[in-house]
Amino acid sequence: MQFHENGFVAGDPERSQAARNMGEQPDTLPKRADVLIVGCGPAGLTLATQLSAFADISTVIVDKKQGPMTFGQADGIACRTMEMFEAFSFSEKILKESYWVNETTFWRPDSKQPAHIVRSDRMQDTEDGLSEFPHVILSQARVHDRYLEKMAQNAYPIHPFYARNLKTLTIDRALASQLERYPVRAEFEVTDAEGNIRVEVIEARFAVGCDGAHSAVRAQLGYQLEGDSVNSAWGVMDVLAVTDFPDIRMKSAIHSAEEGSMLIIPREGGHMVRLYIEIAKLRENERLAREEITLEHLIAAAQRIIHPYQIEVKDTVWWSVYQIGQRVCASFDDLPEHRSSDAFPRVFIAGDACHTHSPKAGQGMNVSMADAFNLGWKMAAVINQQSSPALLHSYSQERHAVAYELIEFDKQIAKLFSSRNSTQNDIKDSAENNSIAEAFQQYFQKHARYTAGVETRYEAGLLTQINASQALATGFPEGMRFHSAPAIRLADAKPVHLGHCIKADGRWRLFAFARPIADHQDRLGGISALCQFLETDEASPVVKYSPSDKPADYLFDLRVIFQESFREVELEIMPEFLMPRQGSLGLKDYEKIFCADKRPDENVFDMRGIDRQTGCIVIVRPDQYVATILPLEDIHGLAAYFDRFMPIE
Repeated sequence: MQFHENGFVAGDPERSQAARNMGEQPDTLPKRADVLIVGCGPAGLTLATQLSAFADISTVIVDKKQGPMTFGQADGIACRTMEMFEAFSFSEKILKESYWVNETTFWRPDSKQPAHIVRSDRMQDTEDGLSEFPHVILSQARVHDRYLEKMAQNAYPIHPFYARNLKTLTIDRALASQLERYPVRAEFEVTDAEGNIRVEVIEARFAVGCDGAHSAVRAQLGYQLEGDSVNSAWGVMDVLAVTDFPDIRMKSAIHSAEEGSMLIIPREGGHMVRLYIEIAKLRENERLAREEITLEHLIAAAQRIIHPYQIEVKDTVWWSVYQIGQRVCASFDDLPEHRSSDAFPRVFIAGDACHTHSPKAGQGMNVSMADAFNLGWKMAAVINQQSSPALLHSYSQERHAVAYELIEFDKQIAKLFSSRNSTQNDIKDSAENNSIAEAFQQYFQKHARYTAGVETRYEAGLLTQINASQALATGFPEGMRFHSAPAIRLADAKPVHLGHCIKADGRWRLFAFARPIADHQDRLGGISALCQFLETDEASPVVKYSPSDKPADYLFDLRVIFQESFREVELEIMPEFLMPRQGSLGLKDYEKIFCADKRPDENVFDMRGIDRQTGCIVIVRPDQYVATILPLEDIHGLAAYFDRFMPIE
């Protein structure tokens, strides 16, 4: 973390000057905003926090609730989401408070006493090397707290407006093709403490519906969630309990012979546990009569499933009943399927507003936040006229495919959870033993990477360029998230993770992996030529697209990694471009040059399959996904990539 670039400032270095100067928030919505976000759920807060990094983008977020969430229903945080939290600089706070999922156990009927369950297997929850972060469990409300803190102290401080119910949202199509105009008009109904109702109106350049499965924004667009509902019903409860079940502090999947299935998710704090309990098999088109299910029903079902073990619930923190359904919206923005060349979206939906599913795979909150992380930097780039509005089309295209993949995965997980002792024929590559418990276990193991959130891959398109250079860095698959690896920072010999350089600030990262220094006259393994091109050539994206009044790394952040030890590389011969001046005092940035960690199994060149003789450039999007890989000397390919979407016509 860097600070003091404009002179010494006491206090919290993460708190911006704008946040320090901010007075009381007004009681009413402003008349206009660049971005209006409806919904303070995980997607909405992720988006607002990302946009708050841009001092010149006005963002307003509203919610119909009376205030911040105090108890959340979602809890699972995937490894990939933890990587995203690192970009927002609060991963350490999440890690400190959360439960770490290290092991998963599987329980099935005892072959000798089918009414009893026995542990059939156990497995490491996340394979070694999959991510530098673990899979953790933490209340959604606490995740919200971290976002609220961060957005309040960023360059454009944001505080939500609560108790506002969206009544209408319209788009003036006559203005929609003009980027600088405010074609979105939203009308909110506000009820004060005395019960008086008033209407507030706000105009926006863009709006995003992050308002859940019953989204008012989606309804205003005339869209519906489409899909099927699996005929099973589940209960969920967070409890403080006393039990002799040995794996109560392990994530555990239980299949009983006759009493259904249960998933145990230990919670933060060392005592609380979440139980997902199968409570009913429904007939075709039958809906769940929620009022017929009581807390006592859920507790009794848990006690039957866990037999011969006992569980005594001492306190119930929260409980609910739901019917599983997997549905997705046909489009994630306001444009029809057949898009004209000059039109670009003005209204988007994200999270549960555009896809719903069961909570078994722990993906809901994670995928919702990933939706927003995909969208936020694109909106900022377009609003700040750093990219063509055509960039906005890629949000629905990329995230719609991810949503469908999630739905298919969830259908299989839900079906396996709800199946009783019968033959499973529709899970491909299942074990020869066709018991449901074994099929579930194998499916879980097979898709562990998916549940960790690291298997998302964007297809070739505007932002993902698949080419023959993938072989130069086999461990950084194009279209997938940048898989972080350790390195040693040259200036201070500090071990760091390269992925942690990618903050949620809208910048592109160019990771340049150098050739051996000894093989080249410039003594820098091809890095000198790259720096000279980026700094001076008229074809350089830095020269063409960076604002003249901003630092050289304002849009493009070059990071260089040498193969040699930090004791073998000389800082004093590095190009000035790698130590750009920062802030009003013109201080040097010493944190862009790295060397390989020479410890066994810690060398990034070996870990990520970097071609040592050729070197390469890994272009990484602002949302941490690998856009493309190029040979180190391919400056024309580097320029051509950004020329695809950055020119403003």
